[in-house]
Amino acid sequence: MSAGRNADGRELQIPLQQCALSLAALSLAQRPWPSDHVAGFLPQHGGFRDHFVATPEPKYCCESCKLVLCNPRQTECGHRFCETCISEQLSKPNPVCPEDKEPLFKDKVFRDVCCNREIMALRVYCRSEKNGCKEQISLQQVMDHLNVCPYFEVPCPLGKCKEKMMRKDIPEHLSWKCKHRETTCEFCMQKMAMTELQKHKDTVCPSFPVACPNHCTFPSILRSKLTSHQHDCPKAQVTCSFIRFGCNFKGLNQDMRDHESSFASEHLRLMATRNTTLEAKVEDVKGELLERYKVLPGLSSRLSETLSQYEEMREKNRQLDQKLNTMQELMSSHSEKLLEMELELRSLRSVREEVETLRGTVESIRSRVATLEGGRGGANPATHTLETQLSRHDDMLSVHEIRLADMDLRFQVLETASFNGMLIWKICDYKRRKQEAVASKTLSLYSQPFYTGYFGYKMCARVYLNGDGMGKGTHLSLFFVVMRGEYDALLPWPFKQKVTLMLMDQGPARKHLGDAFKPDPNSSSFRRPTAEMNIASGCPLFVAQTVLENGTYIKDDTIFIKVTVDTSDLPDP
Repeated sequence: MSAGRNADGRELQIPLQQCALSLAALSLAQRPWPSDHVAGFLPQHGGFRDHFVATPEPKYCCESCKLVLCNPRQTECGHRFCETCISEQLSKPNPVCPEDKEPLFKDKVFRDVCCNREIMALRVYCRSEKNGCKEQISLQQVMDHLNVCPYFEVPCPLGKCKEKMMRKDIPEHLSWKCKHRETTCEFCMQKMAMTELQKHKDTVCPSFPVACPNHCTFPSILRSKLTSHQHDCPKAQVTCSFIRFGCNFKGLNQDMRDHESSFASEHLRLMATRNTTLEAKVEDVKGELLERYKVLPGLSSRLSETLSQYEEMREKNRQLDQKLNTMQELMSSHSEKLLEMELELRSLRSVREEVETLRGTVESIRSRVATLEGGRGGANPATHTLETQLSRHDDMLSVHEIRLADMDLRFQVLETASFNGMLIWKICDYKRRKQEAVASKTLSLYSQPFYTGYFGYKMCARVYLNGDGMGKGTHLSLFFVVMRGEYDALLPWPFKQKVTLMLMDQGPARKHLGDAFKPDPNSSSFRRPTAEMNIASGCPLFVAQTVLENGTYIKDDTIFIKVTVDTSDLPDP
């Protein structure tokens, strides 16, 4: 302990820890103060207002504010101004020098480094002169001096009390005056701020002496031992330990022993009664458990039956899914066959007209031959020869009809096919085809084939107007299909070209919707086809039906789909 005096002049015993705090504060006060705690060296506006030892010469004073120049600037006419003063002059319309009224130009105002060096060498009194500092230093040394000046006002280093004091008074402030200085509780020796000491003592200090709340004979008890004292305090209000058995006695702790000794038989009777009640309840629980145990086998068998039914339903569901997939494949193949038959019928209509014309010609020739035969009377070898020739012509005509139909079909396919890797697919009667897809009559449509070149890959597009898979009922699903072509043996496999799918916007904005993908080389969809076409691959969620039907993608009940295959890196076969 160390001796000291408080503000009233009374002698106090200071803990050694408090002495150590004072020494630490003294070393803190003697340490150079950070520059951000010192007032700004340069004035915010105008020149220096420091107290100069000698009156500065007029050449060091600003022509505008008449103070000593701060960051001097010289004009074209030779006058000097502070940096802030000349900026204020230049901000005015048509600025002129206040001394000779000469016009001022920003690009003809420059820093006067020589003048600034001379001003920084002028001697001034310390800015803490009013607090008692007698130091005389150059203007340039002001900041360095203020960082160590004992008379300079600084905030409390603890940063909580918000008070300011001279640097030399910091040790005294931290030792006696600061409300937030660190102190030690004399009871539990715990360190804390001075402002929290009294609250600590009144509420949580475990070694602080407190009075018994029951006002027993003990004068004071440590707060940490108050709970254990309450258990033994003779004045404490307690209840009988047999309260759970039905005893309702309440009284002082000192009377409890008399109660327990005098009411021992009553306590035994209460325990026996309670024990009998518990035994009856145990028997009831046993009976209930036995009843539930009897039900368990039946529940177990029902659970097994339910599980087996569930497995059967799962198997049936799997089989139905397989059948559904098979049916969809059959419907797709049927739609392809229907498309082919439609193409054949178109070609046959034109050929049928030509055949009818030829038959009419043949009939006219036959009638003329019959007329000639009737006129001449009797058989004629020339007539027989003519009939033979007509029969041969009929056979040749049939052969030509077959070839013509085949050529016409090939011509129609070639006429609509593209050989640059791009397909523009026009789908008419959108509403009718959409209703057929919703009714599961025609789930999908195939486009005409298109090619990456005359000897390239053969491909087509496949669309589900009512969606497929995840997009069924909500989206239009669009897929890309690799078909078996005549030149597959010369092409590299698997198919690796980038594919872009696009729905064309028929409005003026032309906001086409598109998606692109690179084929997965491990997918069977892009290997060399062994059937007429591979499994389709694409986008089940290509476009939402709400977006498709509410925008400008449908016009005159028609939509256009564009498929582009990148052929830039495709080698020649």
